[in-house]
Amino acid sequence: MKILVSYISSRYDLSETIKKIDSSIADGIHVDLMDGIYVHQSNSLPNLENISKPIDIHLMVDNPKNYFAKLLKLNPVCIYIHPSTTNNFYDDYEYLKSNNIGLGVVINPNEDIAVFEKYFPYVKRVLLMSVYPGLGGQSFIKSTKDRLTELKNFKDKYDFDIYIDGGINAETIKDVDSADGVVSGSFICLSENYDEQIRKLKENRLWMKKNYTKVY
Repeated sequence: MKILVSYISSRYDLSETIKKIDSSIADGIHVDLMDGIYVHQSNSLPNLENISKPIDIHLMVDNPKNYFAKLLKLNPVCIYIHPSTTNNFYDDYEYLKSNNIGLGVVINPNEDIAVFEKYFPYVKRVLLMSVYPGLGGQSFIKSTKDRLTELKNFKDKYDFDIYIDGGINAETIKDVDSADGVVSGSFICLSENYDEQIRKLKENRLWMKKNYTKVY
């Protein structure tokens, strides 16, 4: 399982937080970009040009294609969009594909997973939200565990990776042990030692896998 770190909520300033993530044992940096339209919050893109970690980007914006050209210079592994925010999902897919960038879709907690099946043949990743996007301080939604099981049935057919985003800590990661990756923010960035927190996530995930195997 990959551990990606979101820098939005941190005990350090933005520049220092990004440096600490980049020098940590995290598998990548997760960027949340919001325009104040799709969600009530807005923010700007920080300086990420000199970091060494892989980047993925979650666009909580209206008409995400307007942002693609600016984001290409970061060479992200994947750009996630909410299909409801785009004028033409398939044009977005072709544009990113031509620039060797993977396209991902985001599924919110109140959205029917089956409705997204028409997008699955085109995506590199699916970001399954375990909180509602754009609202801080939320707890992990327990039904995500069952939704992950449902989404994995589609993964077996269409071959994409599943990442979970929202409320991930050393306990909730046990509920999403079978995901390909998770995004964790405040659990890591509100601490002094990022590596220690990341190790807790990895160790709890491995502990769960080991004990599941022994029992079953």
